[in-house]
Amino acid sequence: MGDGAEWIWNLAQEHFPGAVQIVDLFHARQHLWDLARLLYPNDTKRRNAWIGLHQKRWLDQGKIAKLVAALQAIQTADADLAMKIRNEANYFATNAARMKYPKFRKQHLFVGSGVIEAGCKTVIGHRLKQSGMFWTVEGANSILALRCSHLNGRFEDYWESRRAA
Repeated sequence: MGDGAEWIWNLAQEHFPGAVQIVDLFHARQHLWDLARLLYPNDTKRRNAWIGLHQKRWLDQGKIAKLVAALQAIQTADADLAMKIRNEANYFATNAARMKYPKFRKQHLFVGSGVIEAGCKTVIGHRLKQSGMFWTVEGANSILALRCSHLNGRFEDYWESRRAA
């Protein structure tokens, strides 16, 4: 799960090769809303109609090729706006395979980062933010590695890898 930044996918590929990569749906929606506000800054009705088509019919349905084509078809004399539209079209085109939301949902995968954030809060926050605790980065990383290994049922694997090193 990521926001679409290339460096995130590079890290994911390096550390989790073969993992399913998904752009957080709410982040992708934010890209559309930001663009809608630029296209229709003073017209809420047209902005909402534009979002209805581009978000609900295309983005949420995983029809990214149609979304990209629609963005590329927008004409404007404003050079800054034209560049923003191009950048957004490229964002969606580059991440199209990571935006197959109906397919991911059928696989019972999450398409939003809320569950991941809650998991981080549980795994990390619960352990590191107890009363009176102070951590160095090295100490925090070590205890988190142990905690993740324990919660994933791989505690013995963690120690085995340490013995081998």
